[in-house]
Amino acid sequence: MRTALLIGIGAGDPKQVTVQAIEAMRTVDVFFVLDKGATVGTLTGIRQEILDRYVGPGVRLVLVPDPPRDRSSADYTAAVDDWHSRRAAALAAAISREVPDGGVAGFLVWGDPSLYDSTLRVVERVSDSMPLTATVIPGITSVQALTAAHAILLNRVGEPIHITTGRRLAEDDGRNTVVMLDADCTFRETARPNDLIYWGAYLGTPHQILIAGTVGEVGGKIAESRAAARAEHGWIMDVYLLRRPVTPPRRPAPP
Repeated sequence: MRTALLIGIGAGDPKQVTVQAIEAMRTVDVFFVLDKGATVGTLTGIRQEILDRYVGPGVRLVLVPDPPRDRSSADYTAAVDDWHSRRAAALAAAISREVPDGGVAGFLVWGDPSLYDSTLRVVERVSDSMPLTATVIPGITSVQALTAAHAILLNRVGEPIHITTGRRLAEDDGRNTVVMLDADCTFRETARPNDLIYWGAYLGTPHQILIAGTVGEVGGKIAESRAAARAEHGWIMDVYLLRRPVTPPRRPAPP
């Protein structure tokens, strides 16, 4: 039986890594990264920096080519399911080759493994083809990093919070909405001009960008900044909070 350790490493700042995560890293035999190519080498570089800082020299880090996802398919769910199956097959082959029976495979997961990340789902599929048990170490999410960077509360008193994707943003009521995976800046079509937006990209890294204001004031700036940053770095990770202004209660008319 092999073990897979999924270790949340925060949003990009090595100082966000928890003591629990560091202790877990030191038990790993081989770390695996699904490699998306040279354009996102920074992501692998940050993982390597974390390992160098907290584990030391001699750490084995194996890059596994990430199968491309079919983005032309009209069936999004089926395309993602197929992609995850091919990812699982690639990881199963690598783990079988690199990790001895009884050994520990490690995955350094951006943010936290529970929030809009497919690593745990893929590892569960790997366990269908070999004896493998998964253990999760939580990490600081990009949502926490965003609110800390802007020095704001995630919720207002007594109000719920909704976490969604750009694809589903039109279904939201806009009161306190965290939006992830929005390559199209969907808020420009769904939000009101006076809705507040707190946006952040590359949170916790030297390239961090923060913009806040109303959608009408800064929406265009966010879209332009996002496009420029992605062109410069070859990749981008961003997240934002949309917040509808509170409508003051109506005062009763005088008698």
